[in-house]
Amino acid sequence: MEVLVTGGAGYIGSICVEQLLSQGHQVVVIDNLQEGHKEAVMQQATFYEGDYGDKSLLRTIFTQHRIEVVFHFAGETTIEFSMTNPTLYFHNNLVNGISLLNVMLDFRCKDIIFSSTAATFGEPEYLPVDEMHPQRPINAYGESKLMFEKVLEWYHRAYGLRFNIFRYFNAAGASERLGEDHIHESHLIPLVLKAALRERDKTKQESETKDFNPVRNLIYPKMLSIFGHDYETKDGTCIRDYIHVIDLAQAHILSIENLEKRPNANYNLGNGQGFSVLEVIETSKKITGIDIPYQFADRRPGDPAILIASSEKIKKELKWETKYRDLETIIKTAWEWHYKHPQGYTL
Repeated sequence: MEVLVTGGAGYIGSICVEQLLSQGHQVVVIDNLQEGHKEAVMQQATFYEGDYGDKSLLRTIFTQHRIEVVFHFAGETTIEFSMTNPTLYFHNNLVNGISLLNVMLDFRCKDIIFSSTAATFGEPEYLPVDEMHPQRPINAYGESKLMFEKVLEWYHRAYGLRFNIFRYFNAAGASERLGEDHIHESHLIPLVLKAALRERDKTKQESETKDFNPVRNLIYPKMLSIFGHDYETKDGTCIRDYIHVIDLAQAHILSIENLEKRPNANYNLGNGQGFSVLEVIETSKKITGIDIPYQFADRRPGDPAILIASSEKIKKELKWETKYRDLETIIKTAWEWHYKHPQGYTL
């Protein structure tokens, strides 16, 4: 099967490409490299650099390839930026998404797997969050994703589009070759591990009486910031559900065959258990053997206190199971990748 992956040079998209290729699929990637890296695109995939909302480029792709299904990962994802610049989110996550759908229909491609977000739920009314939970986003990021979910449903009714939607909380971890390297990093685990790398280098360089590498000082945070320590949680910091990126990718791939039986399905993906920011830091200290300094900062707008997902529906319907369940294993795979790539894919 020939699959188009939007955002296939990004963290989740690239690992999904890797998994698709390993299972014998042909893969075409489109990515504007705003947050992705060309080095993260597997050589066996065909790569097009550009915006996934560019209709001319999309028509070229669909003309030159027999695309049967689209895996849609591309879009704006940083929650705090969505609170100050919602225009960018509604344009990239909604308007560009509609352009993609329209070109798909022009070429009679009616299957799409959409990478949505648990941010569509907003503040949980109960835990764990299942698919029946009310969707009331508290940030523009979640709102833009929810709006596109609704577009998919209308396109299903009107045009016969088939879709599966995945909503997940915090993707984490790495494969042996590919890892998480955002230009504007906002995710906790890579920030914690980069802080550990900086402390390692600091100790090493101080012992060698050498100056810091100025490039690394720009990349690594000088001090890890924890946004908020007065939430109503066990230690005052936010609690999140972390899912390994390979488990997440496998769920997306399983859904290809599910489109025939369930052409407008949606699923939550997670471990069903949550860990606080401080627990992530302490676990990272144990794995890296490095004391990671941190400081408390003000809350970020749009951050719910607790997000934990229920994945019972996908386990029942698609027989999906997580391979990397515990936090230590998830962080260990991420650390192994960051340790081998201390400056990411570039520099």
